[in-house]
Amino acid sequence: MPEGHSIHRLARQFSSVFAGSRLAVTSPQGRFSSGAARLDGQVLEGAEAHGKQLFLRFDNDLYLRIHLGLYGAFDFGGDETFAGASSIGAPRRVGEREIAGDGAAEDTAYAGPPPPRGAVRVRLVSDHGWADLRGPTACEVITEPERAAVLARLGPDPLAANAAEGDGGREFSERLRSKGSPVGLLLMNQEVLAGVGNVYRAEVLFRRRISPWRLGRDISEAEAAEVWAETVTLMNDGVRQGRIITTEPQDREDAGEPVPVSEAHYVYKRTGLPCRRCGTAVAGTEMGARKLYWCPTCQAR
Repeated sequence: MPEGHSIHRLARQFSSVFAGSRLAVTSPQGRFSSGAARLDGQVLEGAEAHGKQLFLRFDNDLYLRIHLGLYGAFDFGGDETFAGASSIGAPRRVGEREIAGDGAAEDTAYAGPPPPRGAVRVRLVSDHGWADLRGPTACEVITEPERAAVLARLGPDPLAANAAEGDGGREFSERLRSKGSPVGLLLMNQEVLAGVGNVYRAEVLFRRRISPWRLGRDISEAEAAEVWAETVTLMNDGVRQGRIITTEPQDREDAGEPVPVSEAHYVYKRTGLPCRRCGTAVAGTEMGARKLYWCPTCQAR
């Protein structure tokens, strides 16, 4: 499932290439026809993300709320003025990346979007480009009060504009430390912390040397503050790089650039391999129906 850094990249891309444009909105597969009709012909004023939720704001006071889930993804394209990533979300092609500037712009002979491929839930088209959404978990038109209700249910977002110095860290600490569940579960709970998924969960806990089995109520305020700060840093790196890289250069066997996939993480998907810092075999099991990875030595506490 795309984690919060991908959704924030989506919001930035929509604001960059569509904001201020009047959009043709359709549902080629037909499952979103009534919703598309409410937005068709409206101007996109902007886009924002909170955790894994994307909100596209239109000038008729309506929002398109999208949660990509496990299988959702956007494809993009356009003329020479249309810059950005060609796809963001669940991988759809071998070797596909989410790095900005990876080929979304086409050529000056742009004649509009291509015929829809597959089950396109929503297509958004401006004079200069297009975006196709496939396979989202949630896709609905909502009002401002309904958007506010969605946000009220969510925990703080480490990618919020003031995350480093705002109240998000305090709110996260209070929500985390009030729970009697393992911290490995709580970091994936969007009501505790918005935007974190399986990769960031595993990597943040490793870098802070915290066992995923410790209970939230047993985490100190200082530890919670460190987890928040680490998450803010790593997720902002993810937005900038277009991928999740959590290892430090000195901990990689291959110092090449770009960082190879095999060198990008400390414990995620490394079950049985030696810990990059202590040599202990990385452990793997399930927690909350998701794969969990940790180092039994580095994260003994």
